[in-house]
Amino acid sequence: MLHRTGAQILEATVGLESNSRTLLPRFPPPVEVPSLLTDFREVREIPYPVRPDGRIVLAQTRSGPAAYSLSGRTAVFHGPFLDLERKTSDIRFSLWGNQGFLYRFVLYLLESRHGIFSFHAAGLYEERANRLFVVAGGAGSGKTVYLLSGLAKGLSLFSTETVHFRFEAGGLTWFKGSLVDNIRLGTLVHDFPEFCPRELGGIRGDAVWRNKIALDLSARQSSQDKLVQPSLVLVFPHIEEGRPGFLAHPLDDPNTAAKSVFDNLSQKIAETVVLYDRLPVPGFDTAALAGKRLKASQALVKHGSVERIAAVLSNPAECWGDLMK
Repeated sequence: MLHRTGAQILEATVGLESNSRTLLPRFPPPVEVPSLLTDFREVREIPYPVRPDGRIVLAQTRSGPAAYSLSGRTAVFHGPFLDLERKTSDIRFSLWGNQGFLYRFVLYLLESRHGIFSFHAAGLYEERANRLFVVAGGAGSGKTVYLLSGLAKGLSLFSTETVHFRFEAGGLTWFKGSLVDNIRLGTLVHDFPEFCPRELGGIRGDAVWRNKIALDLSARQSSQDKLVQPSLVLVFPHIEEGRPGFLAHPLDDPNTAAKSVFDNLSQKIAETVVLYDRLPVPGFDTAALAGKRLKASQALVKHGSVERIAAVLSNPAECWGDLMK
């Protein structure tokens, strides 16, 4: 391969090789909806690693079908990817998109090589109380509502989308995640105007609900990039407009709580993703990896730093209920 570089995300290092410089990712990624900055705090270019945690080898062709294979921790792609990028219906599901290959590959490498597990969650930090709120859930669960309303209440941003943790000798350690969030413009205009960029505030009508923007919230991030054994409040939300009141169902049974944690930690690593509308890429999970993840989930819910684990049903206005008391 003629062109080589490297990428580092948190502690994971990836060697990138291609016969086309154009096919390699941009560094730093732009702040936009498909950006990996909506997944991770930083995506840094480094010299090609001597011993990378994983490798991605890209062979650009002029035509023919796209192909993918994985051998160990080396992923090989072969096909007309530059053409596929121009034609895909959703660039997020691409090699470098925020729902694409590198995103999931890095989660796999962080877990398998470094013992770092990753929640699909928003993280908010209450500095005076040394309390971390992890709001875990998929699209539409209510993470953005918690994120913006929590910031409005004075909490600091720890992550918009991915919250990482690892068990270390010094205690349960949490790592800062992404500082950019993809938010539907209507949510900002109608519900959180204080966060809406001034140049977009005049948009009205259906247009505000058709489009998302990548909102940089780094100005509101916590002062610490790593937290060691903060008090933990773990929330699995279901937020609905018009639902009366706030209902928090405690997940006191450790098996039930561990399953909820395990399912969330496993989602992006285990699921198959279709890149460029045509190339299915199976998940990276294995029986051994899933077994370690389950043990980590069981240890987390029983950890002494856990203050509360709850499934919450609420409307946006009352979503915090008594969680901050």
